[in-house]
Parts: sequence; structure tokens; C-alpha cells
Amino acid sequence: MKTAITPTRAENFSEWYQNLIVAADLAENAPVRGCMTIKPYGWAIWELMRDEMDRRIKSHGVQNANFPLLIPIEFFNKEAQHVDGFAKESAVVTHHRLKMIDGKLQPDPESKLTEPYIIRPTSETIIGEAMSRWIHSYRDLPMKLNQWVNVMRWEMRPRMFLRTSEFNWQEGHNVFATHEEANADARKMHKMYGDYMRDILAIPSIMGEKTPEERFAGADHTYTLEHIMQDGKALQAGTSHDLGQHFSKSFGIQFLGTDGKLQHAWTTSWGTTTRMMGSMFMVHSDDDGLVLPPAVAPYQVVIIPITREDTADALNEYAEKLGEQLRGVGVRVLVDTTDMRAPDKMWKWIKRGVPLRVEIGAREMESGDVTITRRDLGRESKRTIKTEELVASVNDIMRQIHDDMVTRVEKRNHDMIHDVADLAALESALANGEIGFFRIKYELTQCEQFDGLMEKYKITRRCLDDNNPEYVFVAKSY
Repeated sequence: MKTAITPTRAENFSEWYQNLIVAADLAENAPVRGCMTIKPYGWAIWELMRDEMDRRIKSHGVQNANFPLLIPIEFFNKEAQHVDGFAKESAVVTHHRLKMIDGKLQPDPESKLTEPYIIRPTSETIIGEAMSRWIHSYRDLPMKLNQWVNVMRWEMRPRMFLRTSEFNWQEGHNVFATHEEANADARKMHKMYGDYMRDILAIPSIMGEKTPEERFAGADHTYTLEHIMQDGKALQAGTSHDLGQHFSKSFGIQFLGTDGKLQHAWTTSWGTTTRMMGSMFMVHSDDDGLVLPPAVAPYQVVIIPITREDTADALNEYAEKLGEQLRGVGVRVLVDTTDMRAPDKMWKWIKRGVPLRVEIGAREMESGDVTITRRDLGRESKRTIKTEELVASVNDIMRQIHDDMVTRVEKRNHDMIHDVADLAALESALANGEIGFFRIKYELTQCEQFDGLMEKYKITRRCLDDNNPEYVFVAKSY
């Protein structure tokens, strides 16, 4: 059967993914190495994701703010573990103006900064400095802040929406009077992410704590959400960190307690990025193109009038009226009245992942029928119903699409998680090309033999099993 994306997932998953991004008109590589330009359709998806995430963040008492893009290098020097974690990825600003030299614009040697600035890879340091000035008393706590910004981490092997030098994210930073409150909040935001990814992105996550070897630089605990791609590789979709008092001691975040004594606060940070988009695309899409969950589809329904020259005006007008009816029940609708051939229109919206296609021809207009096709089920789901039934049931159809997408991912996750008794069994599975997550006792990974397997098969510890922290999930990853 002809497919829109070649090669197929089975033939070359990595190349299929890159071609999917192009076919769905989501983004393109930018002139700046390692960066991407997100195109309008891709940005519309991000806006829907961002707005719902923002609503959920604010429901936890968090306020949005915005902090500088440039961070003094001295701030990084105050937190040694943090510096070590980001030093190799940091982009550095060293001059403050350009000058024409030998016919070319170059950094003016006389404009060299006395102290370089780091382009924000993350903001614990600069936000910590601000909090040290804003917090004085226990009455100022908890303080909960979030910002929606872009960051830069110099990426050696870029891939759109998965690893780019510049990407968009939200980063939350909270401060508490006690460690118990901070840890509970880090776990709460971790759960918030998990609920969001299931409720909105239709992705059930593998949730757990990172092992000490993999946790965030400067954190006491890191809680992660791991997604399993269709090729069995892991993708980290979000993290929440209990930072203990590391940053509060480095930046002097102190408060007067109820006992009148000065003490250091306890901080957390938590974030998700445009990498969630790459995860969603990889998890759900097929060889015909994008498959989008209804909650983040820019158009949940596309109406395609199948016109002839003598029926075009009447049919387009009829389609527009149906579109208005569907918008009236809260659905995002596009009526495609362009002069493209009907098959080309269909393939365009198949590749862009619109959850429901509605086709109307002259005969359907006369009989009050429409032909509908669910994108997630493909061509075999095509059926004809009355327009009144479509309007009455379209929101139920959207919910069913979402629920069915979740169920399919749950089943695939279940099939791709393998229990292994020991390192010999793990190596045998990897050598035989078995894909997915491997669940093994964590203590068995604390040896040189496992280090050798990591090097040979490019696997990492993804997270401890939330249901039994004696076990860890191991997998290849993006």
C-alpha cells in the first residue's frame, strides 16, 4: 500500500522521523547550526500545548515571571556541581559590539567584556540570586515562579524537536521553608506532568526517580518522565528536581523562621520543553504522516468539499455552514475551499494529522450526509453519517480518539518492557536486537560489567521503577 512518508518506520525510523517533520510542515533547520525554525503549523501545536500546561501550572499557585537571557559567569561559579553539568554545553558572550575589520564585521577587540556572560542553559543561578533578595521571612514562603523562555545548550548531534541547540521550555523554581515541603512539591509537579502527558498528549509515561548517576547536576533527587518511542528507544519528556539547600546556600536564599532564627530555604526546579513535541510525533505518527491527539491539533476537524465546476459555490457555502455548526460546539475546524484537487487536499491533512476528516460531495449535500474518517484509525474507519449526528457527536468522537490513542500506547509500552534476571540476560537481549525498556535490579548495574554494556550498546539507566525502586529501567535513548 502506498504511504506518504518514505522510508517507512520499519525501514529507517530515524529518517522516517526527519521526513515526517518536513511532510507535516512543522519545522526546518535554521541557518544557525543546531537550531530550528518552527513553522506556523508546528508553532500552533506548541501554543496549544503551552497554554494548557500554563493553566495547570498556575492552578498550583505558581506565578509567571521573566528573567534575563544572559547570566554572569560568576553565578555559575557559585554552584560547582551545576557548572560541571553545563560547562560543555554553554554558549558564551565575550564582546559587546561589532566592528568592520578588513571588510568584514567582526567582534571589536576593544569591546571585550571584562566578565563573559553565559547564554541561559537553565536559570537556577540567576533566579536563585533574585530570590535571595526577594525572600526575607517565612511569610514570603512558599515562593513559586515559572518562566516560558528559550534556552541554549550547544548540541553536537542536533535533531529537530529532540535535540537542538536552542529550544523553548518552561522552567519552574519554587522555594520552601522545609525539606519535606520541597520534596513533596517536586513530586507533585512530577505527577502534574504525568497527568498532562496522558490527558493532553495521549502518552502514558514511565515515571520514576533518576539514579544518582543520572540525576540533574546539583539536585538531591530528580524525578523523570520517560516515553517509549515506536523503535523502542527512550525519550526523557520532563523532569522535576528536589535541589535540597545546594542553591540556597550558594546564593544566600535565607529567611527568618517562626523562631526568629535565620535559616537557608529549600528549593525545587521543574521543566518541560519542545522535546515533548518530538516525543508526541514519534509515539503516535505512522507511515502516512502525523497523528495528533485532538487536544493539541490546530484543526480538530477539516471539511473537504468534493466539488465540480457546476457545484463548487453551493457546496463550499454548505461546507462553511457546517463548519460554523461544529465551531458552535467548541471544535476547531478548517473548511478547505482551496482549488487543490480533492485527493491532494486529503493527503495534505492526512500528513498534518488532523484527527477527523469530513468529506462532502453534491450527493451528500442533497441527502444531508457526510463521510468521516478518523486519522488515528486510518482508511478503514471511513463511514457515512448524517450532518446532525456529526454535530451532536463530534466531541464524543474527539474523546474516543484520545482514549484509543492512550490505549494503543499503553499496550505498546507493556509489550516493550522486558524483565531481565541478570546482566547475562540483558546482554543476550541486546545482542539479539530486542528493543524497548529492560527492567533489572538496580544493584546489578553497579559494576564494571554493566559499564561495559553501556559503552557497547549505548544504553543508560532511565529511572527507578516507581512501583519497586529496587529495579531500574535500562534502554537506548534519544
